Amino acid sequence: MIRLLLADDHRMFRQGLRQILETEGDMEVIAEAGNGQEAVAKAHELHPDVVLMDINMPGLDGVKAAQLISRNAPGTAVIILTMYRQDDYIFEAIKAGARGYLLKDADSEELVRAIHAVAQGEALIDPTIATRVLAEFRRPQEPPAEHLTAREEEILRQVARGASNREIAQALGLSEKTVKNRLSEIFSKLSLSNRTEAALYAVREGLVSLKDKGRN
Repeated sequence: MIRLLLADDHRMFRQGLRQILETEGDMEVIAEAGNGQEAVAKAHELHPDVVLMDINMPGLDGVKAAQLISRNAPGTAVIILTMYRQDDYIFEAIKAGARGYLLKDADSEELVRAIHAVAQGEALIDPTIATRVLAEFRRPQEPPAEHLTAREEEILRQVARGASNREIAQALGLSEKTVKNRLSEIFSKLSLSNRTEAALYAVREGLVSLKDKGRN
């Protein structure tokens, strides 16, 4: 059962989402929040698997709320669900640790697929804006100060394919703690903030192709 927290300042929108999601046999809406502060507090208290987060909310906005949740509750995945297509919002959300970015005009099947994906440790960006995000991360950059080892590259490939730390550990014969530590080192070397940025980096550098994403 995937436990969900809905964070949006429009009650009718939250009610509509709840009605859609509770028809799914493996999803349960455990709480709702009307602003960013409330979303952070409830995520800390209830530890949902996935938070569906609006960006434009009173007080603490969705990007800052996503950053706090990603930092303090790493087991909770955040999907930004918004009307905004602007690049600045998209990139800030990814940097804040959001694992998904979906537009509110997406259909219910897309939303359900996104929830399943991020709940399994994958990253998902709305197809209509994914090209712009990849283009941004493909811009020429200074090479990293340190090169990745062969093992670090393989871990990065696994991340880009959507594998969880447990799956990476099993595939490479490592402990989950070792995988977690190696990922921290990789993020530090490459100046990355989260798994979404890591996946985009792997695509940009040719470590995986878009066709490989989602395969384990």
